Amino acid sequence: MADTRTDLAAKVDAAWTAFTSALATAIGGLPEDSDLELVLDPTATGTGEAVYDVQISRLKGEELHADATSNATLPDGVNLDRTTIAHLVSLGWQPPGVVEGAGERFGLRLPLADAADLAEIVTRTFRDMYNAPHPAFLTYDFSGETEAPTLGTARLAPGLTEAEEPGPRAITAEASGLGSVVREVVAAMQRTEPDRLSVDENGEISLRAGSAMVFIKSTDRPAVVDVYSPLLTEVDPNERLYRELSELTQRLPIGRLYYLSGTIWVSVPVYGRDFQPTHLMLAVESMTRLADDLDDRLQGKFGGRRFFEPTAEAPEDEPRTGMYL
Repeated sequence: MADTRTDLAAKVDAAWTAFTSALATAIGGLPEDSDLELVLDPTATGTGEAVYDVQISRLKGEELHADATSNATLPDGVNLDRTTIAHLVSLGWQPPGVVEGAGERFGLRLPLADAADLAEIVTRTFRDMYNAPHPAFLTYDFSGETEAPTLGTARLAPGLTEAEEPGPRAITAEASGLGSVVREVVAAMQRTEPDRLSVDENGEISLRAGSAMVFIKSTDRPAVVDVYSPLLTEVDPNERLYRELSELTQRLPIGRLYYLSGTIWVSVPVYGRDFQPTHLMLAVESMTRLADDLDDRLQGKFGGRRFFEPTAEAPEDEPRTGMYL
């Protein structure tokens, strides 16, 4: 099996493609008077009080309504620049105040038959305009008479009050297969349920660690859980870089740093044979601290891009692309 880490851009593209396809199916199947709200999770992406969202409604007469975040709903200091607004309009959004029911938000109306077009617009809005690095950082809420749809790696909003939030959960003996046990362990660490985790189509779990992204991938043959992070992309190799990575690896009690295909990686493996949950917990805790520190330190020496790059210093008239791609 090919190592999917060798092309991180392809992984992200595949996740967005799967999300768009699932969203098109969900929009096309919306019953009348139902609503689907998608939100870029501010707690996961570090956008603070700035909430970027798109709301989709199925109206009577097989018509779709959608509205999206505009500057009117954003706090001062994080306004969309002129180029971004122009790109939103070019995608099909009408300026605030034009579409009935959109209020001060961008709005559009499309026939139900154009559900796939709307799904593409929504994806490009989140990815290219609102800087969503991956659909795993989208949450969604559904109100309607049917069951809530599944939207790729986007997560259904929990809908729990603070008092109802689950605490750490015991690892169940019924969990079958290494992947199931890994999800149980990580969910317990995150104080959530396994089905609330950000998991892509390959079964990889993703967690944010400051400016870094940590992935957790399990394989049955060989039985290994790999906890890894792409620290920096767009890095040019040189002898000093290889020497630095070698020296850092020697200092790690377990794991390694290495350079591959323009990216600096850090990886901590956990053996799946005679699996011990505490070993995985230690690896995840160590990786989340290590990755968030190392990407900053190495960027200062070798340049490159962190997975989550701040956008506040971008020139006002520069187009705002995604935080990662």
